[in-house]
Amino acid sequence: MVRNHAVVIGGGVGGLTAAAALHRSGWQVTVLERARSLEPVGSAISLAPNSQRALDVIGLGDTIRSLAAWQGEGGLRSSGGRWLSRTDSAAAAERFGGELVLLHRATLIGILAAELPPSALRTGCPAELVSPGSPGGRRAVVRTPSGDIEADLVVGADGIRSAVRGTLFPRHPGPSYAGFTTWRAVVPGLGRPFAPHESWGRGALWGTQPLKDGRVYAYAGAVTPAGGRAADDEKAELLRRFGDWHDPVPAVLAATEPGRILRHDVHHMAEPLPSFHRGRAVLVGDAAHAMAPMLGQGGNQAIEDAVVLAHHVAPGPGLGEGLAAYSAVRLPRTTAVVRKSARVARVVAWSGAPAVALRDALLATVTRLGPGLALRALDGIADWQPPQRTYAAEPKTRT
Repeated sequence: MVRNHAVVIGGGVGGLTAAAALHRSGWQVTVLERARSLEPVGSAISLAPNSQRALDVIGLGDTIRSLAAWQGEGGLRSSGGRWLSRTDSAAAAERFGGELVLLHRATLIGILAAELPPSALRTGCPAELVSPGSPGGRRAVVRTPSGDIEADLVVGADGIRSAVRGTLFPRHPGPSYAGFTTWRAVVPGLGRPFAPHESWGRGALWGTQPLKDGRVYAYAGAVTPAGGRAADDEKAELLRRFGDWHDPVPAVLAATEPGRILRHDVHHMAEPLPSFHRGRAVLVGDAAHAMAPMLGQGGNQAIEDAVVLAHHVAPGPGLGEGLAAYSAVRLPRTTAVVRKSARVARVVAWSGAPAVALRDALLATVTRLGPGLALRALDGIADWQPPQRTYAAEPKTRT
């Protein structure tokens, strides 16, 4: 019987980061992923300086930084193209100690998976937490199609609809609908430069961001009833909603392949969990604290979770204390980020013409008072520091 064995349920960003961090800390790790491949459905992910510093802990921060596309000046616009708030990569790097890195999610998954022994990864393997066990006594039990696995630690990284969360906290209502849906796509390059931007309209938003390989990451959101789908196809739906927005939105839509558009309703943890652990089982990422994407922090907070968890749960005795320390640190921080993301989402959701005009005027005024004010939404978030020593090169500011 193998001791100091951690089983991670879910092979997404949070699960693989947790597995890599635990493996580096001396755990024997098994990752169980329901899908037949670790490669995610295609989209991009933005990694802010806080998650980059978390990845420094496992030696991957500089690898991620090398994938940054120089974004230059960009910011927030109205649907008609008026600049409401302008900033640039250098200002963000100076304020938070690093640039935003936007990369394809499959690239990040590949980098994380390469940190694990091939034998640690089991795809096409649905898993169920049968018993969380107890830190000072019996081991946790995970059921798989090929038999039960006893584990000293189980990490639930199985996403918004987490079955592990349901087993640990069956009376908790789980995530609720945030009131809007999102669309995401990675499209070919436009063949011309554009200013990276997020644009806010009446109950809707659009974002256009460059990837280092020349492709473009486009995302959109709109207030809609839950469970909605386009009557024809999602590209036609986006054209109806955003086809008359400012350049380069129509050009991005024209370059988008209909079959490569992802649509998801947004759910968030409006009611926080009482804890992130029970027995020998613990939650990370969306399973613990699903949030609206308005601050771009969902994946970033999952990565933070992973390295903080590994910091507190060294192999051997003291697991109960370590898990309690993890919950004590992560629960208030992620709850604050969930709530801040929800507040931003409510502002984006304004749809009345007078309210939108007032919102846009206030944003423009804030920018005139001082460009740095536009970055304050990420104060206390993007400047986070991990609890242990890291192994990154000195941050560099581009010129």
